[in-house]
Amino acid sequence: MLKAARGLALACHPGPALVVTVVAGVLGASVGYPPARIALLAAAMLADQLSVGWSNDWIDAERDRSVSRTDKPIAVGLVSRRTVGTAAWIALASTLALTVPLGAPALVTHAIAVASAWSYNAWLKRTVFSVVPYLVSFGLLPAIVTLGSTEHALPAWWVVTAGCLLGVAAHVTNVLPDLEQDRLTGVRGFAHVLGARVGGLVAFGVLALVGVVVAVGAVGIGDLSGAAGVLVLVGCTITVLIAAAGVLLTLRGERSRWLMRLIMAAAIVDVIALVAAGPVLSA
Repeated sequence: MLKAARGLALACHPGPALVVTVVAGVLGASVGYPPARIALLAAAMLADQLSVGWSNDWIDAERDRSVSRTDKPIAVGLVSRRTVGTAAWIALASTLALTVPLGAPALVTHAIAVASAWSYNAWLKRTVFSVVPYLVSFGLLPAIVTLGSTEHALPAWWVVTAGCLLGVAAHVTNVLPDLEQDRLTGVRGFAHVLGARVGGLVAFGVLALVGVVVAVGAVGIGDLSGAAGVLVLVGCTITVLIAAAGVLLTLRGERSRWLMRLIMAAAIVDVIALVAAGPVLSA
């Protein structure tokens, strides 16, 4: 039982799941969610991420076994494929059920976002369109938050744009360490077409653009000023510096999970900037 529980915990891709859940909760707080509503939003997003992570390992189980993936719980026998698949479907149902109290606009948006993520796992990851689910799901995250508020407000266009760009960076850096194993199993997605070096440069170039978009949107278009405006600019500057570090690592041939960790670190910095920009996040 403990072995299976450990396998499930590892199969949910805990790092990204935790980051996305925290991001959603913090964004909810920044647009004025009361504590109970923040908890509900975070629970819905956690269920979302669990369903996506588990469905990924469930669908890829045979492929992971064929290339002896030692980092995959199903492939090494920690948990059965059936258990992970069942957990994925339960988490998916929980995602939608937990989003219902946030209102119909948030529910529809969240359903599209999670369906997009599942489409990546089921099929699109093996095609040149593999980046599309990341564009859609990351771009819709701030929309789920603002539409889930009591005012059901639409997000500012620049917030959605920043989310889409962050999704591209996350997708490419997540795939880079697995390029060779993916090639052996017939996976040829967007990042595979770009290749390791070009892919890394594209990912961190896009990440730098995220910082620029947030700064221009919040301070330039949203007219955010004072301490909040300064915090946004500082956060965006840090994002650009992280992107520069990623470019240097890519040029040196780095292809490890550290590239994805840089993206997650930048995402946290950007969220702090968006918290400061809370009053102008909605359209």
